[in-house]
Amino acid sequence: QVQLVESGGGLVQAGGSLRLSCAASGHTFSNYVITWFRQAPGKEREFVAALSWRGGNTYYADSAKGRFTISKDHPKNTVYLQLNSLKPEDTAVYYCAARYESRWPPSTRRNDYGYWGQGTQVTVSS
Repeated sequence: QVQLVESGGGLVQAGGSLRLSCAASGHTFSNYVITWFRQAPGKEREFVAALSWRGGNTYYADSAKGRFTISKDHPKNTVYLQLNSLKPEDTAVYYCAARYESRWPPSTRRNDYGYWGQGTQVTVSS
């Protein structure tokens, strides 16, 4: 059973940084993609960034390019999302998700992902 556990969220001032973690367990993730989504109050859950576990390829939403970085620590089975130059509009619950993926770029549709973590809140004050 795949388990994803996020951590690292918090309250930060605009311009600040946070590093989110997604600890994955319960499966061999060789052919999986690990993806970060976020959901702001009253809005749809949206794609942020994705990483292919085997090759380490990365893919970003336009809103994340240049400010966010997705990476992995293979021995720890953990995927990170480094958030820099945060803005109030980045305030959301951030979720990691996983799916078997054979194409690139990967799916950015939330409904295509069957494994989810519980989410971690990021709040950016102005």
